[in-house]
Amino acid sequence: MQHGDGEVSFLVTLEVKPGREEEFLGLLLPVLDAMRQEASFINAVLHRDPAVEGCFLLYETWRDLEELVEVQLERPYRRAYHQRLPALLRKPREIRTLRPLRGDFAFFATA
Repeated sequence: MQHGDGEVSFLVTLEVKPGREEEFLGLLLPVLDAMRQEASFINAVLHRDPAVEGCFLLYETWRDLEELVEVQLERPYRRAYHQRLPALLRKPREIRTLRPLRGDFAFFATA
């Protein structure tokens, strides 16, 4: 699958304070569920580092960076998550912005 020039991906590293993982996930998972309904949303994958307690990586891709910044980041469903995040993290989240070049996915046939 080839990606268009407007698409943008983010790698977000989040290091959650000990004992705060459940609260963190309780705020983040509804945001991910709501994002899925957005027309400009392509995908998101949440990872947990099995070797580092409280370390999460979020990979997400959107169709348009400008629309994401001007519209999506201001959605009401993000407010509680964004407000609580500083209190839940050991350090500020690290965000890398990437331009997708290619995506490969396994396809499974149904019986």
